[in-house]
Amino acid sequence: MPSPRLYVTDAIVLTRFDYGEADRIMTLFTPTHGKLKAIAKGVRRTKSRLGGSLEPMAELRVALARGRTFDVVTQVQVSHAWLRLRDSLESTATAWYLAELADRSLEERHEAEGLYALLRRAYELLDAGMDSGRVARWYEMHLADEMGVRPEVDRCVECDRMMEADEQFRWVPPLGGLLCSRCPGPPADRAGLSLEALKLLKAYQRLDVEALAGLRLPPAVEREVEGAMRDFLRVSLERDARSLQFLDEVRRAGDQLTGDRA
Repeated sequence: MPSPRLYVTDAIVLTRFDYGEADRIMTLFTPTHGKLKAIAKGVRRTKSRLGGSLEPMAELRVALARGRTFDVVTQVQVSHAWLRLRDSLESTATAWYLAELADRSLEERHEAEGLYALLRRAYELLDAGMDSGRVARWYEMHLADEMGVRPEVDRCVECDRMMEADEQFRWVPPLGGLLCSRCPGPPADRAGLSLEALKLLKAYQRLDVEALAGLRLPPAVEREVEGAMRDFLRVSLERDARSLQFLDEVRRAGDQLTGDRA
């Protein structure tokens, strides 16, 4: 039985660009239809019915008509605007980063309810004021789960031996996680990971997000885990996210401003 030409779905805008004189083409992320390309005709005109509703970093209820190249947006209603996450430039930049990771990990027209719920929850957390770095690490770890590449943080990825807390280990993303000292691989000075960072990686895998929000950790450990997860996703997605450069610039500017005020 053919799919109906008209359909309605929840959606989050991942990317968008202007097309022609008044149209806009978007990548929509939906729970049941996955990632799809859609066109909003005339949306850039002042009197457009769609107006400013088709914005990123919001959950929308979208009516679409199936088309040959792009589905056509016919109606839009904002379900959750998440306006507070836009109050901070770092939070906004993080939201763009999370959207890009979702876009890079999705296939078009494949159901992705788990990943949709993950991105939606991450935006809720940013909107509620949770530390953006903590949200990003939680999202990265669970995104890896959704992609089927869960990092190994308990056993050696080569010999499958359970790691002891007092032994040396290495973080080797191309192999999938931890490598023990007995197995051949890169030297510890190139792939080292502190025990505190390993504990935090395990926490991101196992603790609920409310417990993670309450952790008190040295900034150096947070930075080490950030680097470890970036390396892991770079291997899994085959390149760095483009939005990381902007996110890092925003954070450096914020750190400099904080230092100037001190």
